[in-house]
Amino acid sequence: MDMKTAPGNAWDVNEHDFPRDAPLDAKACFALRYAALAPSSHNSQPWRFLVQDNMIDLLADRTRSLPVADPYDRELIISCGAALFNLRSALAHFGVWFNISLFPAEADPDLIARVRLTEGHTADRTAGNGLAHLFPAITRRATNRTPFGPIPLPDSLVASLCAEGAAEGVALKAVTDGKERARVAGLIAEADRIQFADARFRRELAAWIHPQRARDGMPAYALGVPKLMDFETPITAMVIRTFDVGDGKAAHDAALAAGSPLLLCFSTTQDNAPAWLFAGQSLQRVLLQAKLEGYDASHLNQPIEVPTLRPQLRDLLQTGPYPQLLIRVGRGNPVAHTARRPIEDLTC
Repeated sequence: MDMKTAPGNAWDVNEHDFPRDAPLDAKACFALRYAALAPSSHNSQPWRFLVQDNMIDLLADRTRSLPVADPYDRELIISCGAALFNLRSALAHFGVWFNISLFPAEADPDLIARVRLTEGHTADRTAGNGLAHLFPAITRRATNRTPFGPIPLPDSLVASLCAEGAAEGVALKAVTDGKERARVAGLIAEADRIQFADARFRRELAAWIHPQRARDGMPAYALGVPKLMDFETPITAMVIRTFDVGDGKAAHDAALAAGSPLLLCFSTTQDNAPAWLFAGQSLQRVLLQAKLEGYDASHLNQPIEVPTLRPQLRDLLQTGPYPQLLIRVGRGNPVAHTARRPIEDLTC
């Protein structure tokens, strides 16, 4: 179980405070507290929400983009998809009916989704169908970058996770064989070396682990940095920004990948914003189901972020045309939640 976080932060939202007798806009604002707990690249939280009466607009906040690691905002849209899935699960849990329109305004690419809350008779009954049971995992889930134990996941659970992800229109490839995981680990290590050799990548990464980031970004331990370089932030940020530590990071991440009992690769048939949004929803659905079963996860997306390695990962794993995400699943030591911005900063 995840370590408890300090009182008063975003993770302490209490479902019993849901305003059942309030208007739909109040219910929408409360449900957004769960949407904001979704994972995102570098914990950048690249989303904003606009609530008007019975309608919630999910907007991409491109001021929080990662121009080097994610130049086309692919992972940004994936992150928004994870937030959208949390919102769907929360609304389903609270018994609020809703309809969803994806990318409803062609002239506004930042408008990712429009969620219209209804009284039930006009709602899309499939939008929240089968999602309420995942709700308890939203506040328990935390990205866990510690080493995972080697005990394999039951085959039935692996099949269940793949089915959950596929329910969002995304193909999943499970990697459980040790030799195959080792080959994937080799690609991850190669990607680490390529990324850390780029001074622009190091500067961008360092900016997101800066000690002054109290509501977003990543702590140094999230990268395995203390064991890797025996430094603590703020020195860590300076070291990453200034020096190429790719070899050490490569060895660290390769060991994590090879030692984890399960790798999951998410892939799509298209490589565009709708496909990325589906991938994000699929990801969060899998992460929540894994947490319900007592398992943790973390990202190993480096081979997908490096353009020359992405097709190599596809060919190695024989996935769909466009790998979008690579995660590892297992059981690790308890970890704290990463920081979250207050909901007041996310709404407009």
